[in-house]
Amino acid sequence: VRVRFAPSPTGYLHVGGLRTALFNYLFAKHNKGKFILRVEDTDQTRKVEGAIENMIDTLNKLGLDIDEGPFKGGDYGPYYQSQRLDIYKKYCDELLEKGMAYYAFETPEELEEMRKLQQIEGRQTMYDRRARDFTPEEVKEKLDSGIPHVIRLKVPLGEEIIFEDLIRGNIKIETNIIDDQVLLKADGFPTYHLANVIDDHLMAITHIIR
Repeated sequence: VRVRFAPSPTGYLHVGGLRTALFNYLFAKHNKGKFILRVEDTDQTRKVEGAIENMIDTLNKLGLDIDEGPFKGGDYGPYYQSQRLDIYKKYCDELLEKGMAYYAFETPEELEEMRKLQQIEGRQTMYDRRARDFTPEEVKEKLDSGIPHVIRLKVPLGEEIIFEDLIRGNIKIETNIIDDQVLLKADGFPTYHLANVIDDHLMAITHIIR
């Protein structure tokens, strides 16, 4: 068993985060597993100085000693997501090459207009996939022009995803209602949707407890 407590340092540790850490710690120790701390610090604009140190100090004072993580080390580091950008870029490039992701070039204003129109029409607010079918030539032209861009996941349409959740049981989701989420932001930092999945896989996480 390998579990992770993966907070974002956008503030000091609160009781909700502590509850999550406790459940992960107890599950790991009960199963003679590992309790890992991973700092998800990809949102640099909201980062609070001293939050990480406060978090580790609080965990230590309460006896929730981590087995791997910042200041502790381990075989699966780095344990700061901001130090793993090359890893995320590598997997994003792979998704692009396989046709499972694509570049999108909308401005924040265009995305807001899209969302408002969908609300007026009573539709689900999500990206309308307008950049999904750009030709390679169109994409290259926009990239060469230096237009700011993100990379989005190309969700397969018309499929049903089925998986087993330990708490909720059998889960079924229609892919048509899943947004083509941003994977890599314009500043080169990954979103939660990309970094979290890659890190859980590479760090051999066995159970996700939130």
